[in-house]
Amino acid sequence: MTSTQTRIGHTYRTLDVPVAGGDLRVAVWDPAPAKAAAPDVLLIHGVTSSHLAWPFVVDRLPGVRAVAPDLRGRGASNDVSGPAGMRAHAEDLAAALDALGIARTVVVGHSMGAFVAVVFAHLYPERVSRLVLVDGGLPLDVPAGLDTDALVAGILGPTAARLSMRFADVQEYLDFWRGHPAFRGDWTPELEDYLAYDLVDDGAGALRPATSYRTTADDTRDMNTGTGLTDALAGLRHPVRLVTVPRGLQDEEPGLYAPEHLARVLAATPSVRHERLDRFNHYTIVMSPGGADVVAAAVREELAAAPTP
Repeated sequence: MTSTQTRIGHTYRTLDVPVAGGDLRVAVWDPAPAKAAAPDVLLIHGVTSSHLAWPFVVDRLPGVRAVAPDLRGRGASNDVSGPAGMRAHAEDLAAALDALGIARTVVVGHSMGAFVAVVFAHLYPERVSRLVLVDGGLPLDVPAGLDTDALVAGILGPTAARLSMRFADVQEYLDFWRGHPAFRGDWTPELEDYLAYDLVDDGAGALRPATSYRTTADDTRDMNTGTGLTDALAGLRHPVRLVTVPRGLQDEEPGLYAPEHLARVLAATPSVRHERLDRFNHYTIVMSPGGADVVAAAVREELAAAPTP
C-alpha cells in the first residue's frame, strides 16, 4: 500500500486487492481532516481509462471517501489474468468493497463504468444504495449481427486503434493527445497525469497503453450483446440518475446517445431520471472542471438521499 497527501480536502492512497487472476489496484481518497463516519462513493471508470479519470470529481466531494479501482486489464490492474466482462468487473468491485469494509455505497459509473455499475447493482443489490450513470449504462444504438471488431470500431473508433500504437516516451504520448478534439480548450495538468499513468513498458523498449485491445473487445462485446445488462435493467430496483451529453469521444454530435435512440431507451426504463447537458463531450463531462462540477453536484444530491447506514 502507498499513501501520499495530494489535493486539498483528501488524502490519496492505493491498495492491491486479491481478485480472480491477480491483484486489483484500488485508489482511495480519504477526507482530510479524517472523519469518523464519512460517506462513501464508488467511482467506476470507462473502457480504456483508469482511476485517474476521477480527481476533478473527487475534489468537489469534500468530506466524502471516494473509492476508484483500476478495472481488470487497465492501469495498474492491467496484468490481472482471465476474462473480463461485466460480471467479472462486478465481482472485483465486491472484493474491493469487502477489503475496505464498505457494506453499501452510492455507485457512480462513467461510460463503460456505467454499464458495470448497473450489472453490479443487479448482482449485489445489498451493496448499492443509489446509482449515478454518466453517459453510459443504458443500451447503445448498435446494429445487430456485427462481429466484435466491427462493434469496437463502430463505438470506439480511434480510441481502440490507439491501443495498438507504441510511443518512445511519455512526451510523445502527450503530444499525440494534444491534438485530440475532445480536449480542445480543456487541457490540464490533471489530464497529463491521467495520460502518463496509462502507459506501460511494452517489453521491447517502447511504451504502450495499459489496456489491451483484447480486453476492450471482450468488454465491448459483453456490454452490447451479452445478457448481463438486459437482465440487470429488467430487474432494476435502485434509484438511478442518468446524465448524458450531446458530443462523443471525438467531440462529435450526436455522441453515444442520439436523441431519438435516447428517447426510446428512456421510455423502456421509466424509473431512470435523466439530465441532458449541452456543454460537454463524453470525456469532459468527467475530466474537466465544468463537467466535474455537474457530476459532483449530482453525486452530493444522491449521497444526501441515500439511507444512513
